[in-house]
Amino acid sequence: MTAVVQMLPGRSPLARVADNEVCTPITCNDCGIYGLCSEVNGSDGDLSLPETIVKNRRLFKRGELLYRVNEPVRSIYAIRSGSVKTYVLTEDGRMQITGFHIAGELLGLGAIAANYFTSEAMVLETTMVCEVPIDVLEVCSKEIPSIRQQMLRILSQEILDNQELMLLLGKKNADERLATFLLSLSRRYQRRHYSPTEFNLSMSRSDIGNYLGIAEETVCRVFTRFQNEGLLAADRRQVQLHDLGQLNNIARG
Repeated sequence: MTAVVQMLPGRSPLARVADNEVCTPITCNDCGIYGLCSEVNGSDGDLSLPETIVKNRRLFKRGELLYRVNEPVRSIYAIRSGSVKTYVLTEDGRMQITGFHIAGELLGLGAIAANYFTSEAMVLETTMVCEVPIDVLEVCSKEIPSIRQQMLRILSQEILDNQELMLLLGKKNADERLATFLLSLSRRYQRRHYSPTEFNLSMSRSDIGNYLGIAEETVCRVFTRFQNEGLLAADRRQVQLHDLGQLNNIARG
């Protein structure tokens, strides 16, 4: 069966898509890089024009790497569809997950200062990304000062997300960590105009535990308890949040 890719009006179709891969891109208006593209093309501009700062779109399959640690930074990436996990490896080869990234979010900004990636990014499901070359971004930021303002807003949001993670790992118990994690995903999906109460957890329970600093068995146990208490319903990786208020109460401790 040939895969179907839903494309937006005015966007160039992807040249080829692997069989059995289904990929529904987020609208450009809901993408974290939209502000940069619109500054280059104008608010009413056609983002399919060659003048857009997006120079390439790539499709990745589950398990493929978007970039590796110590790889030179040549582009930043906007996730058009799918999801990605970022992680670092310890000296003894253990993985520490540093983030999960959904459609509309950006990857790679934090590595610009070092000129190389300090983490790795692995695709969790079929994922399409827009590439913005660093040299193009630098030229545009010099010519269009408002792009620098957009970059500052994006970096500021990353700082806030990192602060939330530090609080999550330093002060909360297992129930509070999982509740905070689910609410964070809910807000991020809502920000991109997806459902805030029903979404797919593309990451495994093991990955969630790694990220939250708790055992996989504890993640499964807390999920089961939340489900028994009517706070959510979980069917494999599909999750429905039924009681955001009580999850908020748990997250606050």
